[in-house]
Amino acid sequence: MSNTIEATEWVEFRRSKIHGWGGFARRFIPADTFVIEYVGEKISKAESLRRCEQNNHFIFALDDEWDLDGSVDWNPARWLNHSCEPNCEAQDDDGRIWIVALRDIQPGEELTFNYNYDLENYREHPCRCGAPGCVGYIVAEEFFHIVRANTRVAA
Repeated sequence: MSNTIEATEWVEFRRSKIHGWGGFARRFIPADTFVIEYVGEKISKAESLRRCEQNNHFIFALDDEWDLDGSVDWNPARWLNHSCEPNCEAQDDDGRIWIVALRDIQPGEELTFNYNYDLENYREHPCRCGAPGCVGYIVAEEFFHIVRANTRVAA
């Protein structure tokens, strides 16, 4: 990959302290701003499973029947990192997935959202977000208490 990824209105892409590439605010982003769309190929759940088994990390669940494979060149949103204390969230807007600011975001701040992984095999997905409340694994917030309890038991 080259040293740069094309910027959007709100986001520039560069190396991240969290992991690999990341998206950073080009300027002040007010809360509730639709920052960037997560785009890709719409695929069936069966095809999604096949691609996940081939280590595709850019699959986004849409509904019970369809997923979105964001591992396409025209999807810079795939470089946004997970955080246990994110400043953005993914929202479904009439079948389109948008990354939306949860709060005001300052210029230069890394844009993150919770990937909302389920508990299945969560130990295979360590988190490096560095947030004060990081649970150590990439999981949905609803599972934080379970992961924290399991981590205390295992320690």
